[in-house]
Parts: sequence; C-alpha cells; structure tokens
Amino acid sequence: MFSKRNKIILQTIVEQYTATAEPVGSKKIAKMHNLNLSPATIRSVMADLEDMGYLTQPHTSAGRIPTDKGFRFYVDSLLEVRGLSYAEKEKIKNQYQQEQMDINEVIKNTSCILSLLSQYAGLIMVPKLTNTVFKHIHFIKLKEHLILAIFVSKSGIVQNKIVGFQERITQEELDKITKYINELLTDLTLRELKKKIVQEMKKEKVLYDQLLSKALRLSKQVLDSEKESEIYIEGKTNILEQPEFADLEKMKAISKAFEEKNLLIKLLDKTMDREGIQVFIGFESECEEIQDCSLVASSYGSERYGLGTLGVLGPTRMDYSRVIPLVGYTAKSISRVL
Repeated sequence: MFSKRNKIILQTIVEQYTATAEPVGSKKIAKMHNLNLSPATIRSVMADLEDMGYLTQPHTSAGRIPTDKGFRFYVDSLLEVRGLSYAEKEKIKNQYQQEQMDINEVIKNTSCILSLLSQYAGLIMVPKLTNTVFKHIHFIKLKEHLILAIFVSKSGIVQNKIVGFQERITQEELDKITKYINELLTDLTLRELKKKIVQEMKKEKVLYDQLLSKALRLSKQVLDSEKESEIYIEGKTNILEQPEFADLEKMKAISKAFEEKNLLIKLLDKTMDREGIQVFIGFESECEEIQDCSLVASSYGSERYGLGTLGVLGPTRMDYSRVIPLVGYTAKSISRVL
C-alpha cells in the first residue's frame, strides 16, 4: 500500500525530474516539503520505492529517477491535469476557421499546433476517406484513362484522388456520373456508399444501361483505391534536443522510428478503437525504438466512425498535466470539422 508520505515523495521526484531531467536527491525533497522528515528518512522511503520498482538510481552517488512503472502510477493516481488557457484554445480553434480547407492543410496544421504547444513532436494519421461523410463528389477527366476525383465533406474539407480508368469516357459522361453518384451519396460515408454501389451493380437494370454500369464501375474503382495509412510528424527536433537523447544510441533509435513511420502508425492504430485519451509510457509501446518516450494519443472523427488518430510524442518525463488536455482538446476540435 502507498502511504501519503510515499505518494508525496514519488510525486515530487516525478515532477522535479520532469522539470530538470536530473536525478532527485533526498535533500532536495526535504527542502521542498514540510514533511518533518530528515534526509535519511526520505532516503529510506526512496529505497523502498526503488525496491517496489517505482524508482531507479542511475548512478551510485546520484539521486533517483522514476521508472516506467513510477510514471504510470503518477499518471493514473497522482496527476493533476491542468486546463488549457484561453489563448491556447484560440490557437487551436484558429487552425480550423476557414469555410473550405484541403485535407492536407488540416492535417499539417494539426501536427504543427500539437508540436508548438507541447514543445514535443506532434503526430497525426491522415483520416481514411471510407469513414468520412461527404456531401459532394466530382469527377474530372485529366487525360485519356486518367480521372481526378474531388471529394468535399459536409464540413467543407476537400480531398483529391487521381485514378486510372481503362475504359473510354468523356467529360460529358463524367458529369452525368457525378450527378448520379451524388444522388446516391446523401448522408452516407464512403464505406456505406461502396456497399450501396455493390448492391446497385447487382440490379438487372444495370445490364441494360451502359452509362449507369460505367458509373458504378468507376465509382467502385475510386472507392477501392484507399491509400495505406499515412502519418504527419512535426517537431522532430524538439525530441532530439531533449537531454535524454544526447546519447548517440538513443538518438539513432528515435531517428529510426521517425524514418520508419510504420512503427508509429502501428502504435497510433492501437488507439483508433479505444475511447478517450491513451497514454503509452516507455516500454508499454512495445516499440524498442521509442522505449525512452511516451505517447499521449486520441482518436478523432464522428460519432459514427473514427477517422484517425493524433498525439504527442515526447520523453517519458514529458509534462503529462499539459499534454493530456492539449491532445484531448485538439482531437475534439478537428473532429468538429471532419
């Protein structure tokens, strides 16, 4: 069982280590809290916390630093989350004020604001088209066998996709197909539209209507060509400038994670189907390259479907009280415009 004294000492060590990146000694704790305890007694408590796996001593003559287990107990039981300031909320909301925005602009702005306000790395997965509710799709012929599909969501987000289509088709036919598909589209996600198109293709009338048949084949091809998950990362240098990563091997490991984005995509994918904010501390990520980091992440999207995941990656001693509300508020803000 954790006594009140143990909790105060662990909390003090976590918060001091977060601020300084230096081991915390018993004399420092004695000066900071009116515990009426001698440094020797505090050292005894610290030794107990070390035996329980909450602290570790990096050097024989040094103070203690929290382990992953220590940070986990702190986040789950001791952390006092601070609300964002009015100015911070306004900075986030201002990223999504335009009436019509390109999806890439929305994503880039989001990773930038997460990085700027956290001073760590901001991550966001590009939302999947299939889970988005669109109000309009338009097809434009770029050249023979190459068609541009323009998707406009109900909130005004624009996303483009270029597809190859081997059948001969004119712009006039594409205009008719656009009209037909948009009549089918009403209040459906692209996932639901895809199912509807498959159903339409089974109907007998399609066999006798060449244009309708072509429309459904084109639409199915566009909707089937979903890209693999993509991720935007902003603020990599913020991580590399942290004292922990002055060590060359640690720097190489985190740099590898940034280069091989699939490692981070797999971690963010874990958050897609979970409610609320998820915190992965150190080895909890099951990713060796970022074992010295923590990820605070949240899914974003509509009530019907999750569209993607965003988060902040920083050292395990990140300021959780600041990062957790930042991630939560940003996820809610981007969800409103998608």
